[in-house]
Amino acid sequence: QLQLVESGGGLVQPGGFLRLSCAASGFTLDYYAIGWFRQAPGKEREGVLCISGSGTTRYLDSVKGRFTISRDIAKNTVYLQMNSLKPEDTAVYYCAAMRSRCGDGRSAYWGQGTQVTVSS
Repeated sequence: QLQLVESGGGLVQPGGFLRLSCAASGFTLDYYAIGWFRQAPGKEREGVLCISGSGTTRYLDSVKGRFTISRDIAKNTVYLQMNSLKPEDTAVYYCAAMRSRCGDGRSAYWGQGTQVTVSS
């Protein structure tokens, strides 16, 4: 069965960095797009970055120049490198598998999420 497991979250100071991992099983990354989404308390879920065989998509302008998405086909894993973190980046981060291309996640398979807290 298709499964996604996020890891790498934690507590970090403003200006710090984290790398999140999304480990996929039951399918190959070659035929799916993998997006990172986040949801902060009291806020709607928002897309961050997405990667597919066609390239990358940025959903959120506020992460430009700070966050990078990548994938390792051999490990069947997608990463989110987060640099220059800000308190407003605090959220639960989820990865989602979508057929064919990057989308809004409404028809996606989801992982369990990993908490990122940016605080001084």
